[in-house]
Amino acid sequence: MRRVTLTQYLIEQQRQHGKVSPELRLLLEIIARACKAISHAVSKGPLAGIGDAVGTQNVQGEAQKKLDVIANEVLVEANEWGGHLAAMVSEEMEAPYKIPNRYPKGGFLLTMDPLDGSSNLDVNISVGTIFSVLRCPEGMMEPDEKAFLQPGVNQVAAGFAVYGAATILVLTVGNGVVGFTLDRELGYFVMTQERIVIPEDTQEFAINASNARNWDLPVKRYIDECLAGKTGVRGKDFNMRWVASMVADVYRILSRGGIFMYPQDSKYKEGRLRLMYEANPMSLIVEQAGGAATNGRARILDIQPSALHQRVGVILGSRNEVERVTRYHTGICRTDVRQIPNEAPPQTDEAV
Repeated sequence: MRRVTLTQYLIEQQRQHGKVSPELRLLLEIIARACKAISHAVSKGPLAGIGDAVGTQNVQGEAQKKLDVIANEVLVEANEWGGHLAAMVSEEMEAPYKIPNRYPKGGFLLTMDPLDGSSNLDVNISVGTIFSVLRCPEGMMEPDEKAFLQPGVNQVAAGFAVYGAATILVLTVGNGVVGFTLDRELGYFVMTQERIVIPEDTQEFAINASNARNWDLPVKRYIDECLAGKTGVRGKDFNMRWVASMVADVYRILSRGGIFMYPQDSKYKEGRLRLMYEANPMSLIVEQAGGAATNGRARILDIQPSALHQRVGVILGSRNEVERVTRYHTGICRTDVRQIPNEAPPQTDEAV
């Protein structure tokens, strides 16, 4: 069986499907090389003190780990000189990083979460990198924050790497979702999942149950139905999974189905996850794999960002389960969550 590398896949997408320009291909290859470097750093674990706090906070007000800083530096240094980017922005940076004048500039914008789930480093649980590529608006020579404020539907590519027992790279360029595994001996990514499709139904859900006291009624209703199992209205038992690392939770859903929920609630009134760095790229990947992604009332990819570090509620995964939770929020029974209006009024349990 022929082993297809990441480069071969991207060239095929360029030649046969017109989904990848030469510039985008080279950009994605650079990101993949940076992910390999981060994977190597993660694998050193306590030997390199990667989980140690550095005594600083990022723009989100979160304590930074040593590897948070390292991963951000690796991605910036890898991408600033290639000539494919106009600017980039990271969860770890307050403002967009402008390409230094000594390097050529390109037509793409890069958003990234350099190390998702870094709080898990101390206990050796999978962490990862999330990234998204947008086109820079035409005529904008010095991109500022406004250049990045594009709805997720505008993404030309999105992906994430999971640094676990194996290093996995999941990627979409708008033509389905594929998975690659890093061959550590040869040093390159090899395709191991040719076309990832999320089952429409599931018996697994992922949510931070410690926030149960803060959940809105629609979320409580859905989780209570799952917990009731065969004796409840769903008539089947569910399993709960929660890694507290979005890359690991979403990769599990891509592998065998499920629903991931980090909704708005009384504690996180705007949501917990970042729209630009987490929700948008993951939503594009999930939709390209046949799943769905909403904030409870609207399709995430249709949301117009208003701020660089905007937060949002996230419900994504197996289509039928996401639509069920969305109906509980809106009271509207639709087969396509993309048709649900943004401003539907919240509903109580009794009203749905």
